[in-house]
Amino acid sequence: MDETAPKSTPYSMDDLLKIMAKLRDPDGGCPWDVQQDFASIAPYTIEEAYEVADAIERGNLEDLKGELGDLLLQVVFHAQMAAEAGHFEYADVVNAISEKMVVRHPHVFGDMSVEDADAQTAAWETQKAAERAAKAEAAGQVPSALDDVAHGLPALMRAEKFQKRAARIGFDWPSPVEVIDQVHEELGEVIAEIDDGDPDRLEDEIGDLLFTVTNLARKLGVDPEVALRRCNAKFERRFRAVEGYAADNGRTLPDMTLDEMQELWLRVKADERN
Repeated sequence: MDETAPKSTPYSMDDLLKIMAKLRDPDGGCPWDVQQDFASIAPYTIEEAYEVADAIERGNLEDLKGELGDLLLQVVFHAQMAAEAGHFEYADVVNAISEKMVVRHPHVFGDMSVEDADAQTAAWETQKAAERAAKAEAAGQVPSALDDVAHGLPALMRAEKFQKRAARIGFDWPSPVEVIDQVHEELGEVIAEIDDGDPDRLEDEIGDLLFTVTNLARKLGVDPEVALRRCNAKFERRFRAVEGYAADNGRTLPDMTLDEMQELWLRVKADERN
């Protein structure tokens, strides 16, 4: 039977689980899939999550459908590997997240009530804090407000999560003004290290500056990860336009002076304002 022939009915979740199991089967499966493990697949899982975010940002729902499928495959892949090792199965993953959602939404599945979305967010954070405390106690550790902030997060996002956690217990600047002062202070320390020429200390001070700018974004209600992605997109758009203007004149950027490139850059910015 040719399983690559078009299927008369849509594939189901059960079909996907069977497909993954067959891909991982040492006897007739895909050699690449068979040799993977959790660590080797993790980067793909992260990449697929970002591609979902990218499709959303671009407003392309057809792409979003495909990227969500790619992300779902990552969940199925990890669950299949766990099942093979006797740890847990896909059904256990579904049960665990379902149980968590019910417990964390007593205003929906229980008799508790919340006034609005802000109240729900506060209740959610209280519930998660209790779960972290219980987990730390079970492990014989002193609970921390910073527990369970994933190491695998992008550094900018992780910094923001640390700051939010610290702010919830009052470790926070009162207003953006104090953070702006701190940004100026950190920038001064970067400049001082440039003069001193110590690369390790310079890296350390650059990190402090980035952390403080992230804090400023948080205080102003700006998602720093989104802001930087937006800035990246803007730079890419403008740089490609500069390359286009240069090509229209039979030039390439490596053949141009910095002043010439800057002139084109300003032209692109002016075009965007008009």
